[in-house]
Amino acid sequence: MSPLQQFSHSRLSWGLLLFSAIGLELAALFFQYGMDLAPCVMCIYIRVAVLGLILTGLVGILQPKVWFLRLVAIVSWGVSAIWGFKLAYELNQMQVNPSPFETCSFYPEFPSFMPLDTWLPSVFSPTGMCSDSPWSWLSVSMAQWMMVGFAVYGLIWLIVLLPALKPTNKSQ
Repeated sequence: MSPLQQFSHSRLSWGLLLFSAIGLELAALFFQYGMDLAPCVMCIYIRVAVLGLILTGLVGILQPKVWFLRLVAIVSWGVSAIWGFKLAYELNQMQVNPSPFETCSFYPEFPSFMPLDTWLPSVFSPTGMCSDSPWSWLSVSMAQWMMVGFAVYGLIWLIVLLPALKPTNKSQ
C-alpha cells in the first residue's frame, strides 16, 4: 500500500479535513460576531458548503478503513468543495461587477425538510448584502479567499481521490 493510500485510509487525514473546516466555520462566526460583519445569503450558503466538509470529515473519521464510508466521504468532499467554489465565485462576481438587475435574495432558500435558518438562526440567518465586501486581507476579499480555500480543498481531493477509493486487503 502506497504512503498516500495509507494516509487516505487513516483517521489523521479525515481529522485534518474535519478540523480545518471547523476552523473555517469558527472564523466565519468570528467575522460575524467578533468583527460585526453581517453575512449575506451567499455567505450563508458558503457556510453550508463548509458544513458539508465538516460532515465529510466526520463520516471519514468514523471508520476510514471501511470502503463504503470512504466512498460516501470522498463523494461528499468533492461535492462540497466544488459547490463551495461555485458559490464563492458567484459571490465574488456580485461584488466585483455589481448589477442592480442581478442581486442575491434576502432570505435563504433551504429545503423544507432542512430549514437551517430556522433551526440555528445565529449561524444560518443572513443579515447582510451580497454586494458588500467589508473585509479584505492583502487586497483579497473574503469571497476570493474562500475561492482559494475551496480550490485547495478541491486540489487535495483530486490527489487523494484514487488512493482513498482503493480497497485495502482488510477492506470490509
